[in-house]
Amino acid sequence: MPTLLHIDSSPLGEASISRHLSNEFVHNWKRANPDGKIVTRDLTTTPISPVTAAWVGAAYTPEESRTSEQRQVLALSDTLIAELQSADEYVLGVPMHNFGVPSTVKLWIDQIARAGKTFSYADGAPAGLLKGKRANFLLTSGGVYDAGTAMASFNFVEPYLRKVFGFLGVTETTFLNAGGTMALHHGQDRQTFLQPHVESIRTQFQPA
Repeated sequence: MPTLLHIDSSPLGEASISRHLSNEFVHNWKRANPDGKIVTRDLTTTPISPVTAAWVGAAYTPEESRTSEQRQVLALSDTLIAELQSADEYVLGVPMHNFGVPSTVKLWIDQIARAGKTFSYADGAPAGLLKGKRANFLLTSGGVYDAGTAMASFNFVEPYLRKVFGFLGVTETTFLNAGGTMALHHGQDRQTFLQPHVESIRTQFQPA
């Protein structure tokens, strides 16, 4: 039974474009995988603390030697990593905040990037441990930061996510960039804006 991990990070609720697009992806994925399982993780309602010295100490303590306090410190990290390990595919709705990922996404990444769990340094070289996974990123931004545009060099979202997930072993990725959402605040019709991006998602699920 295939499993999809659905992650949202926009604080805008129903007004969010990235949430609309990730829900569209989930709808199409479920239709293509009627027996599949969907696990949902909303980073805006998941309390995630910054990494602390106690967290680092616990993470680098051998599992069999950890105290109950250390196991508690890593409990959320263990849960988030288990979600990634058990899923076959991921879809992440990620808006651009100040040219980068939302703070909640960075906190989440800091919890799931763990030596011995999602990557290793076998023979001194880094190796990702999340093998055989596929990640779909639905990115939104107020401006347009596509390659070839005047603001392209300000886009630190796609390259960061591509590098982080590649480091963790997830190299099969797709990116959909829905830039220019600021136009919705200046009279552009929401459905008109969404339509080409929705069609792009649906195309992924059409038979070859």
